[in-house]
Amino acid sequence: MSENTENTHTDGEAEKAQLLADWSVALTDELGLAGLTVDVDAVLALAGITARAVIRPAAPLTTFIVGYAAGLASAAGVEPDRAVREAIAAAAALAERR
Repeated sequence: MSENTENTHTDGEAEKAQLLADWSVALTDELGLAGLTVDVDAVLALAGITARAVIRPAAPLTTFIVGYAAGLASAAGVEPDRAVREAIAAAAALAERR
């Protein structure tokens, strides 16, 4: 019986991951960012770090500000993936210092 529970859990996690991936594609398309690759795991990890280190509502605020900062850096010529990585790293470091 535990094997079925583990498989269901694994299937549930895979389903959640697929829903997030599908949502990411739909949202980027809707916002005119078709083709943008989103590291969902990195964004969720940052949200988790921030929620624990600061306060839970800081998670969506942090991810918004990180996205905005990465967008500005990208517009200024920084490679987009690098801009996102650096913004996430800076925000995570700040949260972990709290």
